[in-house]
Amino acid sequence: MQITAAIVKELRDKTGAGMMDCKKALTETNGDIDKAIDTLRAKGIAKAEKKAGRAAKEGIIYSYIHPTGHNLGVLVEINCETDFVAATDAFVAFAKDIAMQIAAMAPIAVKREEISAEVVKREKSVYKEQVLNEGKPEHIADRIITGKLNKFYKENVLLEQEFFKDTDKTVETYLKETIGTLGENIAIARFARFKVGEAAIADSDE
Repeated sequence: MQITAAIVKELRDKTGAGMMDCKKALTETNGDIDKAIDTLRAKGIAKAEKKAGRAAKEGIIYSYIHPTGHNLGVLVEINCETDFVAATDAFVAFAKDIAMQIAAMAPIAVKREEISAEVVKREKSVYKEQVLNEGKPEHIADRIITGKLNKFYKENVLLEQEFFKDTDKTVETYLKETIGTLGENIAIARFARFKVGEAAIADSDE
């Protein structure tokens, strides 16, 4: 069955889940909205979207040192709504996974909006030069540049990266699943990544 924009919107309206999550759920269930709703509920994604606006002022600072060589470390602040959830094993395990993700994949920001305009402008300039050097027609240059920029975000924005433990999902999907499981809004607030001999990588929320 073809997954149309209309049916994706219908599922989004019913669950509050993100467009990409809705489309994926519909694809997995061959366009069956009721089954897609069950899929989103099972993953906790539908619950997560409804909790996203709630204040998350508790949480922990998690530190991770790579066990091999001890030359790579991460500090990450993960917020939730209550100190009770912050103390649970599941929340700490989530924080550890995020710290390990940062250590392995070296993102430069939690969300794309945190990347400075200067960095985005520089990337676009590089991509434009590449496109011109490849002799691509001008009428498709913008589309190619947009595609390259989206790839840059997927590689460098924490929430958009493939989750290192399951590359079929993004870090954002893993976050939403954890929100659904723990029943509270959870936010990855900021992080810093340190490697011996390199400048520290810190997200722009500091």
